[in-house]
Amino acid sequence: MRIRLGCRFDLNLPQPTPMIALLNVHFSRASDLEYPDHLVTTPPVPLTAYRDGFGNWCTRFVAPQGAFSIGTQAVIRDDGLPDVQPPLSLGQTPVQFLPDETMPFLLGSRYCDTDILSNEAWRLFEHTPPGAARVQAICDFVHNHITFDYMQARSTRSASEAYREGVGVCRDYTHLAIAFCRCMNIPARYCTGYLGDIGMAPPYPPGDFAAFMEVWLDGAWYVYDPRNNMPRIGRVLMA
Repeated sequence: MRIRLGCRFDLNLPQPTPMIALLNVHFSRASDLEYPDHLVTTPPVPLTAYRDGFGNWCTRFVAPQGAFSIGTQAVIRDDGLPDVQPPLSLGQTPVQFLPDETMPFLLGSRYCDTDILSNEAWRLFEHTPPGAARVQAICDFVHNHITFDYMQARSTRSASEAYREGVGVCRDYTHLAIAFCRCMNIPARYCTGYLGDIGMAPPYPPGDFAAFMEVWLDGAWYVYDPRNNMPRIGRVLMA
C-alpha cells in the first residue's frame, strides 16, 4: 500500500523567530519512503539538523518576520496491516530487570505528572493482571474517562488535569495513559505521527497528526492508542 502524506504550516510572525521542527518521518520508517521528505520553506531559509536523544530528526532555522510557511510531502510504503497488538497474556518485565534504555520512560515529566497520579493509578489498576492486560485496562479507562473536544484543547494541560477535567484531545488521552503506565512500573513513551482513516467507515475526516504511545512489554515496544482504542492501519511515526 502507498500512502501520500505531508503537512504545511502557514505562519505570520511579528519578528524573526528561531524554531526547531520535528516534521520528518521517523528514521525507523525512512527506508519505506519513496523519496526523501525534505522540508521546504517559503521564503527559503538556511536549515540545519541534528538527531536528539530520542532519535528524532530535528531541523533548526530562523523564520523571518512576516508571512512564512514550512512543510513537507512524500509517499510511503506500508504493509496495510493494523497495529500489532500483543496477546493479553503477555507479561510485564519486573522493574529491576528492565533494560537501561527504558528507564527514562518510567520517570515523571511536565505533562505526565506521576507524583500526583501514583496513588490513584494503584487504586484503579492494582488488581489488574500485570502486562498487556493491565495496559489495555488503562487504555480502556482513559478512552472512556476523557471526552474528546477540540474546542477545549489546551497546550498546558497535564495528565492529572486531564484526569480531573475529563476532557481533551488525543495528546491528553496519551499523557494520561502514559502517566498511569509509568505509575505501574511499565515504561511508556509519547509518540506523534500521521494517522488517516484507512480501513475506517465513512464519513472520512481530513487526515491529521495523532498522539499515541509505545509501551515496553516483555522485550519489545508495542503501539497503544488510548484515543481510538483500537488497532489502526497506516499509522506513520514521526517522533
